[in-house]
Amino acid sequence: MALLISVLEQGLIYAIMAFGIYITYKILDFPDLTVDGSFPMGAAIAAALISRDVNPLLTLPICFLLGAVVGTLTGLIHVKLKVRDLLSGIIMMTALYTVNLRIAGRANLPIYNKSTIFQNDLIDKIIPKSLSSFKVVIIVLIITLISKYILDWYLRTKSGMLLRAVGDNDHIITSLGVNKGKVKVVGLAISNGLVALSGCVFAQQQRYFDVSMGTGTMVIGLASVIIGTSLFRKVTILRVTSSVVIGSVIYKACVAIAIRFGFESTDLKFITAALFLLILVLGMERNRKVKVKVDA
Repeated sequence: MALLISVLEQGLIYAIMAFGIYITYKILDFPDLTVDGSFPMGAAIAAALISRDVNPLLTLPICFLLGAVVGTLTGLIHVKLKVRDLLSGIIMMTALYTVNLRIAGRANLPIYNKSTIFQNDLIDKIIPKSLSSFKVVIIVLIITLISKYILDWYLRTKSGMLLRAVGDNDHIITSLGVNKGKVKVVGLAISNGLVALSGCVFAQQQRYFDVSMGTGTMVIGLASVIIGTSLFRKVTILRVTSSVVIGSVIYKACVAIAIRFGFESTDLKFITAALFLLILVLGMERNRKVKVKVDA
């Protein structure tokens, strides 16, 4: 039971981050490595504010907004300065390493004795003691569902439609007289806002910030998106965002099972890389078979 609870907690937290990766990878086709910096930035902001006794609930919108600012800067570097998409993300990711250290004041900032969104007087009153072991899962699930439904709503708006159109065919957007650069900037802002929000929740669940906690975030998010969208491609009753959530939980379950079967926690990055490679190979093989059937 403890393993299942841990998988759900981690999977749902990373699902929020995977929403952001879905926007850049699947919709915009933009390899945004900024997320490896914006994820720990959300954690750094949360830890810094909570260590100063700021209400932990306020850290959620603050982290989202500051993450959106970072995404906007990445977009402006790409659109205004004409820097390639991959390099724009690398530049921001590198800069954020220093920014995160400045925000937190040090490389590791614990918040063990502070109130968090999971541990405070209000939550203790609302959630009964009989459900205390599921408290983190319940709260993370609520935050994830709110993020999911807001994203679903946004993608149905005019701005969301334009965002999807830019990823599908940016020439059509240009012919309609819409500035595709502005649309990309908005997409990157929302993406990194979600990633920073995920980092904020993660720091409060782990009760610390570490400057290296963003390493491999992009790979984890991509794996979650690819697993979800590949496995549930034909399940029409599920929205893509729902598939991403399930994909994130499945990914964390695979990692947990690998560790349970004898791998050390220090092998986590290797497990992540191996899983991601396997997912990519299986995905390409599946696409190849579909193409053969269509050609036939």
